Amino acid sequence: MRNQRSRPGLSRLRRREAIEGYLCITPWMLGFLVFTLGPIIATVYLSLTEYNMFMPPNFIGLQNYRHMFTNDNLFWQALKVTTIYTFASVPLGIIAGYSLALLLNQRIKGLALFRTIFYMPAVVSGVAVAIVFQWIFNPELGLVNAILSYFGIKGPMWFASRQWALPTMILMSLWGVGGGTVIYLAGLQGVPTELYEAAELDGASAWQRLIHITIPITTPVIFFQLIMGLIGTFQTFTQAYVITNGGPANATLFYVLYLYRTGWQYFQMGYASSLAWVLFLIILCFTVILFRSSRHWVYYEAQSRG
Repeated sequence: MRNQRSRPGLSRLRRREAIEGYLCITPWMLGFLVFTLGPIIATVYLSLTEYNMFMPPNFIGLQNYRHMFTNDNLFWQALKVTTIYTFASVPLGIIAGYSLALLLNQRIKGLALFRTIFYMPAVVSGVAVAIVFQWIFNPELGLVNAILSYFGIKGPMWFASRQWALPTMILMSLWGVGGGTVIYLAGLQGVPTELYEAAELDGASAWQRLIHITIPITTPVIFFQLIMGLIGTFQTFTQAYVITNGGPANATLFYVLYLYRTGWQYFQMGYASSLAWVLFLIILCFTVILFRSSRHWVYYEAQSRG
């Protein structure tokens, strides 16, 4: 009887909590609908139109996509540059960040200071980093070529060279590996120490412990960094815009830079919307492939216990 009497009061309390909860998230929901979901839906329609912001959109169906895949050489160049950059910089960043995390996971003096020093570059503004590297790789007054000249080596033109511009961008991407290092450190510190102790008793070397214990247990962290790195590098914009503006000869014409030019320099908003959706689908496909492949190489301790 007591439970039956308390149910009406409990239901009123739950209803009140639900109403208060919805009221609290209403500003966020309105912001999401107006500034995120609404524009996304609008771009679906705009991608099927010819729209220059000064005249009403003119519906043209799939002509934007047809032109993109058959007649737009700059689209293929931008996709090529971005793909090469992604598949080179993401593995390099993972290897460098993970190696750095292994070093910083040791018990040495001043470890907190070293961790702070290596993480600081990750929080520096992208424009500031681009300007600094523009000076470092300057072919005449840059630091790198000045050091090479001491050894009698004539440095390349770096960003001013069609052959070296993209590789230099890839080297530049290693500047921010400290951000990933912090995440790898968190994963490394979650590896059970008893596994290392058992492996040492069995005579396993440091390399064997790394290959058979450390890396398998931290694969979820590596997988997370792989996904985020792929999504981030496919949207690279700041470095190319500030340093080379896509040059020389479109050697650093990244996809998002080309999208920006199409929309905000040439005012072809309909075509820019179609470019944006193609980029979304490309990232989605690679993400799905990575998630499908993760079941074969990502180790989850909870699954193994189950």
